[in-house]
Amino acid sequence: MAAVIPPVTKLSTSIIRILGCNPGPMTLQGTNTYLIGSGKNRILVDTGDNNIPEYQKHLSDVVNSEKANIEHIVLTHWHHDHVGGVENIYKTIAKNPIIWKHKKSSEDSADNELPASIPIEWLRDGQEIKVEGATVKVHHTPGHTTDHIVLTCLEENILFSGDCILGEGTAVFEDLYTYMKSLQKILDLKPNIIYPGHGNIVKEPVEKIEYYIAHRNQREEQILEALKTNSDKNLNEMDLVKIIYTETPEHLWPAAAYNVNHHLTKLVKECKVKCVNNDGENRWQYISKTSSNL
Repeated sequence: MAAVIPPVTKLSTSIIRILGCNPGPMTLQGTNTYLIGSGKNRILVDTGDNNIPEYQKHLSDVVNSEKANIEHIVLTHWHHDHVGGVENIYKTIAKNPIIWKHKKSSEDSADNELPASIPIEWLRDGQEIKVEGATVKVHHTPGHTTDHIVLTCLEENILFSGDCILGEGTAVFEDLYTYMKSLQKILDLKPNIIYPGHGNIVKEPVEKIEYYIAHRNQREEQILEALKTNSDKNLNEMDLVKIIYTETPEHLWPAAAYNVNHHLTKLVKECKVKCVNNDGENRWQYISKTSSNL
């Protein structure tokens, strides 16, 4: 069972974790938000959900006790449990912060998740934000969402992983192909420790990232093998679930099929699988190395 996360935890001389107080199946014990820096001006990473008075009180108490000013709010991605609290914090607990987020796409000119009255500055991959006692570097890591970023605290080689890597279990994603590339990008950073967006601190970060990659690769191999073995058939996602997820309860098969679809989309991009439309339904077929070379 996961260790209980306190509402407020001083993790180091320059990092304080404030729990979002929004527990749930997807948020685990709640969204972890982080106040970074050791001087007056600080960086707040993520803001939890909208209208959570308990979280707002904890954050306000920390800011007041630290005699701090939230100079920057950095949002790891657009999901409501990370950006929702901005509306409550802006111009109240954070008097005049710069709010940073990465674009969802190059065409983005606004962000529908935040009120138009709240200005956003767009983050860039490789950008650094500095306050006294901390420098954080931005790394664009799409996959969970297109706008997802992680941060490294350069002084201590700490990774703030948002929803790309969790303290417990594995993460969900919008695009597996880009998510796997992002996991490799994070692995290459070789962080000393991970402070995730949900769940407890990851103290063996390289082992955790390698597990995430291995878990997805194993599922991919199972899908390819099932398609190869049944090369005379065109299988849909649920067909593959019934072959691969033999130990998974049947009521979880629709969720498993959703994950299988992400794997298949990735494999199509890699020219290992092809999609065949069969009476309006997408079905999938293994591409042999011989046929791919023709």
